[in-house]
Amino acid sequence: MSSKTTVISQEALQQQLGYCNEILQYWRQRNRTPLAYVETYGCQQNEADSERIRGMLIESGYAITQEAEGADVVVMNTCAIREHAEQRVFGNLGALTHTKRRHSTQKIFLCGCMAGQEHVVQRIKKSYPHVDGVFSTHHLWQFPQLLLQVLTTGKRQYFVEDEAGSIAEGLPQQRDSKLKAWVSIMYGCNNFCTYCIVPYVRGRERSRKSCDILTECRQLIDSGVKEITLLGQNVNSYGKDLDEGVDFADLLQKIAQIPGDFLIRFMTSHPRDAGKKLFDTMAASPKIAKQLHLPFQSGSSRVLKAMNRHYDRDTYLQAVTYAKSVMPELVLTSDVIVGFPGETEEEFEETISLIQQVRYDALFTFIFSPRAGTPAAGMEDPTTKEEKNRRFDRLCAVQNAISEEIHAEYIGKTYRCLIDGKDNDLLTARTEGGRLVRLSGGDEHIGTFADITVTGSNTWSLTGTFATKE
Repeated sequence: MSSKTTVISQEALQQQLGYCNEILQYWRQRNRTPLAYVETYGCQQNEADSERIRGMLIESGYAITQEAEGADVVVMNTCAIREHAEQRVFGNLGALTHTKRRHSTQKIFLCGCMAGQEHVVQRIKKSYPHVDGVFSTHHLWQFPQLLLQVLTTGKRQYFVEDEAGSIAEGLPQQRDSKLKAWVSIMYGCNNFCTYCIVPYVRGRERSRKSCDILTECRQLIDSGVKEITLLGQNVNSYGKDLDEGVDFADLLQKIAQIPGDFLIRFMTSHPRDAGKKLFDTMAASPKIAKQLHLPFQSGSSRVLKAMNRHYDRDTYLQAVTYAKSVMPELVLTSDVIVGFPGETEEEFEETISLIQQVRYDALFTFIFSPRAGTPAAGMEDPTTKEEKNRRFDRLCAVQNAISEEIHAEYIGKTYRCLIDGKDNDLLTARTEGGRLVRLSGGDEHIGTFADITVTGSNTWSLTGTFATKE
């Protein structure tokens, strides 16, 4: 893999927009508006990528539909983090043979992180002849070219060249929400945790220029967006590959200085790079949510070293302790892996004790999933599946009890929340810390900030009412 970042020129991007116009004319000549369906798996970065794919499709004359049946184009934007996610994609991809049989001109594409793995590409070529094209995350910006070639030649196309990755500014984007927006500030990862496939499929770390990020954020705020989530595999290492002298904390501060009533979130942070400057910046600005997702993965220093995480248990706890000292109201979430190769019962209990010490608001919990091409996939792993499942269930029980206790402490208190939608007949809202609140009220409240008094809770969410004004 090359380590040199490619900055896509505006000339090259204009050429892609030219391909969009050719596709538009292709369909106009056939006197119809084609339909496109984009299905997304995995993380928020994939969600942001899908917004760009939809943007390019709309630029090409497609209308977006919510199902594969009858769609002229189906794009599956995939995740490679865990085996279960991959198998689900292959199963759903196989099921598309039926939609294509009923709509013979349907074009099917696979993209995302799975498309960056050679064994996946070969499997698609051999076993999924109904798939018309594959493109990796590095080639997302070339989707119009790939789509046009498929439409005009009828031949399968593969844009999967292995490279460090690219930055393409100015791609069309169809956002899922008018209230909330994803903003990618960087791509790729340099950490090479032994269990993780991301650096191999998304390339090395590369940061967008701060001026481009600030321009995007200003435009979003001017358009009425109330919540911006900054995205990166490791946002804390933002700017290290640039010569701007702007690190992630500086970028946060610059965005927070933009006029308007909005909230900034971000993910994901890596503990090795999350320090006092970041936490102090968060604490100082009312526009930066007091919410932190800081994956610890294991409570055992030995396991963390085997994972190549670049910190130990004590270092992690020191960071959390400082963050909570400057932000007492901090809502803290994390990722944890159960059953990493060689993890002993004692080391698992170290993870349990860390959870009990920190008392996370919520955890994203996973059983270790070996990824082909990563060092951990070749490590000796004597622990049985049954034992890993037992540990996983115990960890979830411990965390669920903590979450339920923390949520119960919200009852009777009032929080400023963004009302962001509906769930059946109830409004949904989010506290600054990202906790879900359901309450009664009219649709006119959607898109506004409001003070909400919490009246009830369970393990996963809260209920409330509009606060009475004294």
